[in-house]
Amino acid sequence: MNHEKHPTLLLSRVDVERIEALLDSPAYRGMNTAALREELERAELAEPDALPPDLITMNTTALVQVVDGDKSEHQYELTLVYPRDSDGSGEKVSILAPVGSALLGLRVGDSIDWPMPGGRSARLRVLAVRYQPEAAGELHR
Repeated sequence: MNHEKHPTLLLSRVDVERIEALLDSPAYRGMNTAALREELERAELAEPDALPPDLITMNTTALVQVVDGDKSEHQYELTLVYPRDSDGSGEKVSILAPVGSALLGLRVGDSIDWPMPGGRSARLRVLAVRYQPEAAGELHR
């Protein structure tokens, strides 16, 4: 894959270590995690206390806007979590869900195009970071 297409991805060293351990655990070994693993491999790692406060890390709550292919707009408050913390509410998004792995490392103002059912696509844009553990001083959550 051509890495020139992707902007630099900044991630927490602690998050990456925990996600890699999760992916290597027997419970998740059979899942297709190639895209997430590729993201982790190309990421630039930083210590938790050196991360910018507008970066989506694990357990970050962000306000996102979704513009559907039909131009309808919706805003959601999403928290990026580990699978054990995902409660199916739609507000907590697992890192193993495609949208979860896409959110990791985005910053306020970043957008991604997102495939929707039926061949449509949507654009997801990060409007604000409401809570980031690192910015709150919770460096080893």
